[in-house]
Amino acid sequence: MIAPALDLQDLAVDYGRVRVLDGLSLTVRPGEVVGVVGESGSGKTTLARAALRTVDAAAGRVLVDGRDVTRLRGGALRRWRRSGAVQYVFQDPLRSLDPGIRIADSLVEGLRIARVPASVSRQRTADAIAAVGLDAELLDRLPAGLSGGQRQRVAIARALVVEPRLLVLDEPVSALDAASRDRVVQALISLRDRRGDDLAMLVISHDIGSLAAMSDRLVVLHRGRIVEDGPTRRVVSQPEHPYTRLLIDSVPVIDTPRPNRPATVRS
Repeated sequence: MIAPALDLQDLAVDYGRVRVLDGLSLTVRPGEVVGVVGESGSGKTTLARAALRTVDAAAGRVLVDGRDVTRLRGGALRRWRRSGAVQYVFQDPLRSLDPGIRIADSLVEGLRIARVPASVSRQRTADAIAAVGLDAELLDRLPAGLSGGQRQRVAIARALVVEPRLLVLDEPVSALDAASRDRVVQALISLRDRRGDDLAMLVISHDIGSLAAMSDRLVVLHRGRIVEDGPTRRVVSQPEHPYTRLLIDSVPVIDTPRPNRPATVRS
């Protein structure tokens, strides 16, 4: 049996005396795109940090590809992070990309740390750029020479080159205009379809509309707890929890998807 890409078991995370996540259990299977939606303060970003092991669990376990990483410390934690099993894409690509480094050099930085041969690095870079729908000629530019949507797709490509098992994206389209947001969403949909079971994605957002367009499963987080979890099509068309219905009512129009297709949103 193939282990889940991510398995959070009865996870609790505290910030001081405040419990931010409380008894949270969530599984992301290989090849699955799971969207996590909730208002500000619901615990979404803390959930992402728990998957990356940048916050400690007060209780429960974090398993990545079947390995319990909850108690890793020191050198063991650094080695696990450098393995590239989990990669993170930040909300603001302009701040996550070094303004003085060419795109090509940003993409290969992680491969150099992993001591991947130059010939392999070049091929992975070319594959990653193509996977997010960008032209190779952009590799020679600085981040300031790209649009917001292009920068975010570069950030996704940079995460892909190390061949992660899990990609965590925290508000990947919230800092973009409508046209750029659509291009990034389409890039993620294409990536999901092309990579199959090789890559799982956990997409954090307060925007249920964008998540409806790209996710297989939708998880609704409220005050540190999961209040709804199910196939995106079902959650969007037949929400069971009042909080989920409130989130959906805040979106202009959500089209119920055709069979085997994701939900989409019309403005």
